[in-house]
Amino acid sequence: MKRKMLSLILAVSVSALALSACGGTGAAESAAPAADAGTEAAPAEEAPAEEAPAEEAAEAPAADVAAEGEHELSVYAWDANFNIPALKAAEKAYQKVDPDFTLNIIEQSGSSDVEQAVTLAASSGDYSALPDIVLFQDHWIQKFHADYPDAWQPLEGDFKWDDFGAEKLSYSTIDGKHYGAPVDNGTAIFAYRTDILEQAGYTLDDVTGISWDEWLEIARNIKDKTGMALLSMDHSGDDLPYMMLQAEGQSQWKDNTTPNIKGNETFKKVFEVIVQGAKDGTIILANDWSEYTDQTIMGDQVAGVMNGNWIIPTIEQVEANSGKWALTTIPTLDGGKEGYAANGGSSLYVTANCQKPDLACAFLAYTFGGGEGAMDTYDAALKDGGVITTCISAGKSSVYQEGVDFFDGQAIYADIVEMGSHVPVIQQSDYHYNLRTLVGNAITNVVNGADVDSEIDGIQEQIEFEIAGSQN
Repeated sequence: MKRKMLSLILAVSVSALALSACGGTGAAESAAPAADAGTEAAPAEEAPAEEAPAEEAAEAPAADVAAEGEHELSVYAWDANFNIPALKAAEKAYQKVDPDFTLNIIEQSGSSDVEQAVTLAASSGDYSALPDIVLFQDHWIQKFHADYPDAWQPLEGDFKWDDFGAEKLSYSTIDGKHYGAPVDNGTAIFAYRTDILEQAGYTLDDVTGISWDEWLEIARNIKDKTGMALLSMDHSGDDLPYMMLQAEGQSQWKDNTTPNIKGNETFKKVFEVIVQGAKDGTIILANDWSEYTDQTIMGDQVAGVMNGNWIIPTIEQVEANSGKWALTTIPTLDGGKEGYAANGGSSLYVTANCQKPDLACAFLAYTFGGGEGAMDTYDAALKDGGVITTCISAGKSSVYQEGVDFFDGQAIYADIVEMGSHVPVIQQSDYHYNLRTLVGNAITNVVNGADVDSEIDGIQEQIEFEIAGSQN
């Protein structure tokens, strides 16, 4: 009971740190990413005002699963401009094989509402208030499954798991069983203003497959010639270290509760690249999400953007820059190869309250799970809400092959799906967000003159202290 109560406290409080890229409002509303993403981008303290507080989230309409018809399912999801259109597309696609099928979408104000609903149901031992299916952030599911194993039902049926990137499935595969049907693609991109590159004498090829040292040199030249930085990040929720390290095939964790910080030379090099860029003025560490999006990206302060691909709608807010952007992969420490990473994303999970698990699995397998309806689902989801598939075959449709005018005719969606298939699987942790905060603070301290090694040692000591405290 003590573990459950501690989990309840942690889940409600720590969910406030989740990125709105996975759990916020749509890009069309706030210019913040919508999925995952992890939602993974604006911290909860920067969340839009319309996000319901925890006490209101607990009062969200319960899904009356018992009253549902034979061809009816219910689902909790958030973001009317992003993943909800994807669910509507899946409903329409599945009606080709089951004309009577209905998907009741119960909109939540954010991903934290879903997390709190699961936590409260599990802590009370009564799952009857949950819908059949919930949309859930990838970075959180393993913790919630560990704390509440009875809340979930594994997925069985004709899912095409081989049609997905291994990294995406690594979150929702637990003890050899699949629990989540992937929805949105969190693959990281590095987008560049090609017109700014050209002013400084560079092309997109010059920033593809290079080392971070080469990147820093190019960034300094661009800064000198154009006055623009080449990268920025919301430093109140800084995901650069995570993505850069993943592009090296490494994690900040040895296992779920053992940090891989102290003595990790690769981490130190990544850390030092960010510090050097910040000192040079080539990497802007924005104070919050609004400054990151509104001032640095939409305010034309940067000629490059590196984040989960859900950042694309933010880039597209500046119509005057249409045709001036292109995207590629991430630099690596040694160079000579293209780096791949991901940041954010969510999947659909069948809850313990689902009384029609066969229908739920059949629906998910046919649509998001790579079945015959996957292409129809994801073509419509891309057009209506901007959700990009992680299903490799669905990414080969004519819709995905179309060039995008804003990106100078580049078929960016097909490129993103292909890039996603190469993202390396790395160790994840329930303390992902705790560590992210500590790393960000240490970067600030070193930029301001603190010793690198002392700060890195301090990160390790503090995260170990926090983990030990949460386990007592």
